[in-house]
Amino acid sequence: MSEKVVTIRTELQHGDLGYVAYLHGIIYSKENGYGFNFERYVLEGLGEFAAQYASGKHRVWICEHNGKMVGFLMAFHRGDHAQLRYFILLPDYRSMGLGKKLMQGFMDYLQESGLKSAYLWTTKEQEAASGLYRRFGFELTEEKETESFDKTLTEQRFDLRLS
Repeated sequence: MSEKVVTIRTELQHGDLGYVAYLHGIIYSKENGYGFNFERYVLEGLGEFAAQYASGKHRVWICEHNGKMVGFLMAFHRGDHAQLRYFILLPDYRSMGLGKKLMQGFMDYLQESGLKSAYLWTTKEQEAASGLYRRFGFELTEEKETESFDKTLTEQRFDLRLS
């Protein structure tokens, strides 16, 4: 099999946010059994981001292979901190080091922006992602049981404080 050449762009283009919602709906339904309330949650957050988007303030990282989006990560600037959102990679593009590259981009963005903290929400099921967050200095700060995504699960908040 030939090596996959993946590029990462940081400029949002028309259709990107809709495709991010699509990827989340398909992948999380198949891999985790999340229902339509998860897709609604994603769409609401993406709508909020679209309404506030400013390329100099917020940042996205879009992984592309042969012109197709295969991964995504968003930094949503919220006051004095950033929220990391919508981190996703298509299954065939995992374990290639792309997650580390996206996270390093996020960390560089924090430094460039002068932000001293960041946070994210995920679920306990996302063990590989949680491990990556921890390797980049995020700490688990909150857990709560929920049925928000049409199944019982544990939501987790991770926080990062930079010196």
